[in-house]
Amino acid sequence: MLYWIILGAVFIISWLVSARLRSKFEEYSQVGLHSGLTGKEAAEMMLKSYGIYDVQVTCVPGELTDHYNPLEKTVNLSESVYYGSSAASVAVAAHECGHAVQHATAYSMLQFRSALVPLQNASATILNIIMLFSFVGSFMLYNTIPIHIILWIIVGAYSIMTLFSLVTLPVEFDASRRALAWMTERGIVNQQEKDMAKDALFWAAMTYVVAAIGSLSMLAYYVFQLIGASGDDE
Repeated sequence: MLYWIILGAVFIISWLVSARLRSKFEEYSQVGLHSGLTGKEAAEMMLKSYGIYDVQVTCVPGELTDHYNPLEKTVNLSESVYYGSSAASVAVAAHECGHAVQHATAYSMLQFRSALVPLQNASATILNIIMLFSFVGSFMLYNTIPIHIILWIIVGAYSIMTLFSLVTLPVEFDASRRALAWMTERGIVNQQEKDMAKDALFWAAMTYVVAAIGSLSMLAYYVFQLIGASGDDE
């Protein structure tokens, strides 16, 4: 029961934060930027100002699908950000360029996060397999592998995923800090637009905070389960 309570609470909070983010982005997207720059133009300007010429700014489908791809060296902006000319659009574009700057300057936390990606992907796959067997083949699973071994595997996987989520936080906060500083220094936004950009980036960051809290909560749950199972074996 506790498992489903935690899962439900995280889902509800995540949904509320995501809804708030979409609401803020939609609200601020209605206010045109005084400089008239689009997200694409702002991104290209920021990259150029940092001397980054090997990163391409592209447009990708979807809503709030913006991301930086370090392997392909592309700043991928959703259509509303790419073509949009608002504080929200420019803030998101500059934020993604902040990741490109982190990459170009070998920002330590980004490097650490990138190193964790293969482990994080493997951990997610392991958890998916265990959860699948728990639903469709729990009898075979628990009669083949002792429960405490399964719990150790789950705790190990969630430990890596939680570490990945926690390391993501300073990476995201730093990218937003770089974005706001650049927009202010270059006069891309006035004070009112800066406040809107800061608020939009705050709610975007909160999605990562919720993900980290959710992962940490699930890790704590399984650690207590493991302690209980170890106590029963004694």
